[in-house]
Amino acid sequence: MKKEHRNAHPYVGMWVTADGHIRHELLPNGRYDEARGNRKSAYQGSYTMKGDHIEYVDDTGFTADGDFIDGVLYHAGMVLNREEHREGDQK
Repeated sequence: MKKEHRNAHPYVGMWVTADGHIRHELLPNGRYDEARGNRKSAYQGSYTMKGDHIEYVDDTGFTADGDFIDGVLYHAGMVLNREEHREGDQK
């Protein structure tokens, strides 16, 4: 298995709203996958990073952006925190 995450950006991973409704996964290949509620892959596209600023282009051409401030992602009026997996958690 290729270990893409070895050189991945530090913000790669799952970001989630406090209520768990929005699940935003930043993939190491420059793509993202966003789930909303029970709808998996509600939005997909690419992203680029400049410092702590992120620019998104979804596969339909819609653009958005966000900023990482003190370990929190502020994106399109949402506040997302990194999801931490604990030992014993199941996916």
